[in-house]
Amino acid sequence: MRKAIMTMLIAGMPIIAGAQATAQVEQNNKTNMENLTLTKEWDKTFPKSEKVDHSKVTFVNRYGITLAADLYIPKNATGKLPAIAVSGPFGAVKEQSSGLYAQTLAEQGFLTIAFDPSFTGESGGQPRYVASPDINTEDFCAAVDYLSIRDDVDPERIGIIGICGWGGFALNAAAIDTRIKATVASTMYDMSRVNANGYFDSMDADARYELRKQLNAQRTEDARNGWYALAGGVVDPLPEDAPQFVKDYYAYYKTPRGYHKRSLNSNGGWNKTSSLSFINMPILSYSDEIRSAVLIIHGEKAHSRYFGEDAFKRLKGNNKELMIIPNANHTDLYDRTDVIPFEKIGNFFRDNLK
Repeated sequence: MRKAIMTMLIAGMPIIAGAQATAQVEQNNKTNMENLTLTKEWDKTFPKSEKVDHSKVTFVNRYGITLAADLYIPKNATGKLPAIAVSGPFGAVKEQSSGLYAQTLAEQGFLTIAFDPSFTGESGGQPRYVASPDINTEDFCAAVDYLSIRDDVDPERIGIIGICGWGGFALNAAAIDTRIKATVASTMYDMSRVNANGYFDSMDADARYELRKQLNAQRTEDARNGWYALAGGVVDPLPEDAPQFVKDYYAYYKTPRGYHKRSLNSNGGWNKTSSLSFINMPILSYSDEIRSAVLIIHGEKAHSRYFGEDAFKRLKGNNKELMIIPNANHTDLYDRTDVIPFEKIGNFFRDNLK
């Protein structure tokens, strides 16, 4: 007890015991919950399943940001269910790829949520359209908080799925949050690596210094203007000489296939200075200490394949697996139900959320 009190003092926490502390935490959470405006109609990029019940929920992360999520529950489900939190891709919203993953896994018997990360979509947080290696990792942990205290969830059977850039955040969350029993990273990016080193590790220290100068000059400009300039979403119109992976992004985000009015990639993009914090903060530093199960899925022809393969090389233990999908590119794993190995993903969670 004395050690616990000392820890609280060091952390600057007030010493309140028992039921009084619980009541205060509950009241603080209610007080800090932002009143979000949530869309009532079905506005997803995929059809609604008749096999699951859908509703909107909100929860607060450790930084006081209120997150919005779509909740999917198998129809006529009873008892405490295994649960999965899903987010991604980087610059997408829950009405796109993550919602498809969540709904499909709910059809397989899991209680799932697909959430909008902090500062994006229907979630709260100011300024808008900014990313953070710490806060976005925390978003996953906050989703686990929410699932852990639901009456219809077994808190010992919680997993997460991160798509694209959120695949890296999912691994980072698994490294710090021992409540996460299984993690899937699909078509993942390591956002620290790509921001610090460029695509295919093409940047050296001099190029990185020039990037820092550019981004910090933008900070000055933003401060002068009183608002944050946006980097722009997926390039539009599409240049004829665009790399194939940019064409693939365009085919998803800029066409009826995947366009959504709240998606950053479909519209104005992230704040230009969002990448600054990623340059100095590698998110996968302790991924080799993940003891829970991990499944990394990537397309054979994905430009981002090296992120997944290198992340897998760092993992230890016999409960880690890398799955390469033949002939698939990066965005095939966003929404192509004939390519995404949903049966494999479901079995992975069934095996590891026992």
